[in-house]
Amino acid sequence: MFASLIGVAAASSQEAPLTLNPPAAPKPAAPRPVTPKPAQPAPAKPQPGAPTAPPAQHADAPADAALDTAYGAFQRGFYLTAFHQATRRASDAGDPVAMTLLGELYSAGLGIQQDYRKAADWYRLATARNEPIAAFQLGVLYLEGRGVAKDRGEAAKLFRRSADAGYAPAAYNLALLYIEGQAFPQDLAQAAHWFRVAAEKDLPEAQYGLAVFYKDGRGLAPDRAQAARWFARAAALDNVDAMIDYAIALFNGDGIDKDEEAAVRWFRKAALKGSAIAWNRYARLLLAGRGVAADRVQAARWHLMARSVGLSDPWLDQQITNLTPQERAKAEADARAWLKQPAASTLGQR
Repeated sequence: MFASLIGVAAASSQEAPLTLNPPAAPKPAAPRPVTPKPAQPAPAKPQPGAPTAPPAQHADAPADAALDTAYGAFQRGFYLTAFHQATRRASDAGDPVAMTLLGELYSAGLGIQQDYRKAADWYRLATARNEPIAAFQLGVLYLEGRGVAKDRGEAAKLFRRSADAGYAPAAYNLALLYIEGQAFPQDLAQAAHWFRVAAEKDLPEAQYGLAVFYKDGRGLAPDRAQAARWFARAAALDNVDAMIDYAIALFNGDGIDKDEEAAVRWFRKAALKGSAIAWNRYARLLLAGRGVAADRVQAARWHLMARSVGLSDPWLDQQITNLTPQERAKAEADARAWLKQPAASTLGQR
């Protein structure tokens, strides 16, 4: 398989491409929650364009001892203990944070039987007590019709309530609904506004969305410098989409000073995280020796990996034709070794 990708006619020109074009920006996906992982209070890694739904907890630790115990148990994966402690606090003190935790446990089925209806009940009680995370989580249930009748309008109201209270994932979801234009008429200016609200709270998906809006002039005036700035912020927070677009901006000097070496570093970082687009761009730079020492064997390796998940590049096919049998074997072996790793399940994602 790999050999056939290299054995093509030689190109008539060996000139490297002068620019790297950005990949087509993906359309934001419909908002959906991400199930929290045991003992990980940080949100799970979302798909491009998808909102984040972290476990129901605040940045600052609960002051109440029962809540301290409940959240400590939750973070360590002792979900039944968390359930009992949160139930006691919710019943005795009517605490909305404990109610939100109970909603999360029922929604995810952690330590107890999964029950979206009971999750919705607890989220509703907490929302009535002005808990923004509960309003967000209840909105997600309405959006997906879990435990409640599916209702995008009600979901939008709840996201707005949570976003007005400063909860970044709710602001991000609200932006997506304004782009989608089903819960209410499409309004890209409103989408840009809510992207900014979430972006300024360091939600990387929102920073990426805002950067794309600046780059394309959607919902606000185009500004390539602002696009590069927000791509950089999201990339620094490990958003792979942003790493790619920021690297392209650096390579082309688009809204930022041109820096090919920095571009290579970001492409490589995204490549190591499994992005097929980054594999392709990194292969091009390795072959051309732009921002990095030329290495046609490693260029072939990354190109073969991208080809294996359906990302073709006739230019690279034509360029990588002068490998010796030993070099070709090395490139193929390196590509196979990578593709056999457990992380291969993420291959092809941006």
